[in-house]
Amino acid sequence: MDKRDFKNEVYGELSKISKAMSNPHRIEIIDLLAQRPYAVEEIASCTSISTANASQHLQVLKSAGLVTVNRRGYFIYYSLASEKVFDVWRGLRELGIEQSSKAREAVDRFRMNYHSLQPAGIDEIYEKVSKGKITLIDVRPEDEFIYGHIQNALSIPIDKLVSRLEELSKEMEIIVYCRGPFCIYADQAVEILTKEGFNANRMIEGYPDWKSRNFPVSFSA
Repeated sequence: MDKRDFKNEVYGELSKISKAMSNPHRIEIIDLLAQRPYAVEEIASCTSISTANASQHLQVLKSAGLVTVNRRGYFIYYSLASEKVFDVWRGLRELGIEQSSKAREAVDRFRMNYHSLQPAGIDEIYEKVSKGKITLIDVRPEDEFIYGHIQNALSIPIDKLVSRLEELSKEMEIIVYCRGPFCIYADQAVEILTKEGFNANRMIEGYPDWKSRNFPVSFSA
């Protein structure tokens, strides 16, 4: 094999990975699978696509080596193949927000529907958590919290927040987090909390970002 054939083969194989990620539904699926393993029916529901379409997208991701399959009883669950898959997605996400003004504007415009606060960054939150200065709330679904969460965070799923406000103190700063920058649960929570008089904000990043930084996490399962 000469040099050109070698490069064509290597770059060709690597391009299959980027091609597998060049679809909005598939990168949304990767973002979702960073939380916990999901069955195809759950993925279809969470991403608002048909089960058949979700299955097709998962097969593309599987063929590219980005997801793995595990059978549990009658159900087949999909997981990210490794932490590096999330790292690649995070890099793409950050590059996209940095380079695409349309992406930035879309995020800012949508977030303004809920609150006008500037979200707090992960390093700032880590420092505050280390000093015990904040109440940290995870508003993702409880099953995602059980699979992994930021250490000492409270699990209050967004659909239960209003009924559990009495558990929170208005004397403490509250930071809310969810799946990541494009997850609206945290923005919805900030809107609810600030309207009720709490000092609340959201973390820009999500649990997978925190975990990838090797910051303290816990598992309830």
